[in-house]
Amino acid sequence: MIVYKKVTSQELEAVKDIYAEAKWLSYLTDDNQLVRAFDHSLYFLGAYHKDILVGFVRCIGDGEYMVLVQDLIVKKAFQQQGIGSTLFQKVWDQFSHVRMFHVVTDLEDPVDNHFYQSFGMKKLSEGHMISYFR
Repeated sequence: MIVYKKVTSQELEAVKDIYAEAKWLSYLTDDNQLVRAFDHSLYFLGAYHKDILVGFVRCIGDGEYMVLVQDLIVKKAFQQQGIGSTLFQKVWDQFSHVRMFHVVTDLEDPVDNHFYQSFGMKKLSEGHMISYFR
């Protein structure tokens, strides 16, 4: 059974293991920086199987006008079980009042793009906004 609860920076190694498995290596270069990022996150919810972290969603923003889903990731062995959908739905519900609910993903990733579109999200090209990156 999967239990959903808040993740803290005390679980750094478990989070790093999930990043490493997914090859999100930029998160693994500076533990102190990563802890500061976790501690300053708006929302950080984990999915636990037998008290072991198997996935999480992490958001940044002010929680009133803007929320960015920074990370949504589930260990490979636990994918396709609805865990990612449940994590995202919990964020979606928690911040349903927020004016700008934003997610960034790979342009050419059909799985991720379909996933977010299944929640009714639209690509920037379908709206009236533009996003810039450094």
